[in-house]
Amino acid sequence: MFQTTRRRLALWYTSVTAVLLLIFASGVYFYVRNTLVERVDDTLNHVVEVVQRSLVIETAAPSTSRVLTSTGVTGRAPLRVNVDDSFRDNAPNLEDDHIDIEWFSPNGELQWSTLSVPTGLPLQVNAAGETVHIHHGQTDNDDQVLRQISRRVQINNQVLGYLRVSHPWFEVSKPSRQLVMDLSLWSGLGIVATGTIGWLLSGLAMAPVRQSYQQLKQFTADASHELRNPIAVIQTNVQVALADSDADFQHSQLQVVERLTRRLGRLVDNLLFLARQDGGLIPMQREELNLHQLLTDVIEEQTLVAQRQGLDLVYRPAATTAPDPLPAPPPDLLGDRDQLIRLFTNLISNAIQYTPQGQVTVTHAQGQTAHSIAVQDTGIGIPQELQAQVFDRFYRVDKARSRRDGAGSGLGLAIAKAIITNHQGQIQLASQPNAGTTITATLPIKKGEPLG
Repeated sequence: MFQTTRRRLALWYTSVTAVLLLIFASGVYFYVRNTLVERVDDTLNHVVEVVQRSLVIETAAPSTSRVLTSTGVTGRAPLRVNVDDSFRDNAPNLEDDHIDIEWFSPNGELQWSTLSVPTGLPLQVNAAGETVHIHHGQTDNDDQVLRQISRRVQINNQVLGYLRVSHPWFEVSKPSRQLVMDLSLWSGLGIVATGTIGWLLSGLAMAPVRQSYQQLKQFTADASHELRNPIAVIQTNVQVALADSDADFQHSQLQVVERLTRRLGRLVDNLLFLARQDGGLIPMQREELNLHQLLTDVIEEQTLVAQRQGLDLVYRPAATTAPDPLPAPPPDLLGDRDQLIRLFTNLISNAIQYTPQGQVTVTHAQGQTAHSIAVQDTGIGIPQELQAQVFDRFYRVDKARSRRDGAGSGLGLAIAKAIITNHQGQIQLASQPNAGTTITATLPIKKGEPLG
């Protein structure tokens, strides 16, 4: 699935880039080609002007023959162009890019040409350039392509003749072909490079999607597993209770169902909290709190649980510089009371669950900018290589490892991390196998003057 999506992304990226390159290359080609054609036409127009100025024009009657120019004509005597005097040099030009000149009489007859072989093209007067094809043989390779401009030469409404100048078309076609080859080559290389980059970028873009998908699959599988076991046990107990008419036995079975229902309720509540956290739907009810008092309340609630397990729960509050304890310490933390209670309850209960014997110590240290709360146990500990994953949802270092009861679902530390993130704090874990674990939560002090 991900490979198919990655290929599609790369293909779309390459296709869009290829279209853009094609449009760009086409624009460059037509711009350069039109520029070359305009340059050739400017050259031909310039040649026409030069030849017109050099024409030797004279009167048609010998008795009144006198040499005139196109700018100095007087009288109304018929005029003609002296072809021999106007076009004297007709030596063959061996250069490929030479310009050919043809002179036609007023009735359209060819009188003079620099072409070794007449083109045989009909005379068509055009102010703008035109491209013509001349067939010299049986194949297209023998054809000749010229760019021509034909202009009427007249004085006082008297047509003296027609001038046609021609330039080889390869001055345009040759650079155009080379440009097409260059654009094709570089566009092809650009498309290949774009495809390669698109494949790499699509892989980078799909990486977080793939990771999120795997996490979602794992989350769904773990949640289904956690929900399936208590539901199956509830169903079994209900069926057994229904099959037995003994009231005492039914009562004991209902007690089991009630415990499992509470367990399911906690699990669903945890899942709902994490789902809202991911969607940014958890409202933060921020208020000024006294962290010492909040920790005291949580310790008091968890002390009885620790005593039932034969553990000591020790609380070491932050040191104070005041000579006497204040009866009502001022608030020193801005946060959500319910979330913080849930945070410390999860940390302490998690430590109690995985501590077979010994004690759990909660230490509160207060600095100038932050509170540091450490929960230390003397439990089984966590190997170094697995410590980075303990904050993942449903993660257990050892699903079969010893703990106090089966109520844990692997969500306690994930919820703790989410709450710490909501309060812009940090959470760290340090542990040694069979030597205990210490989890340290750091919460910033509320804005304002430094405390203490």
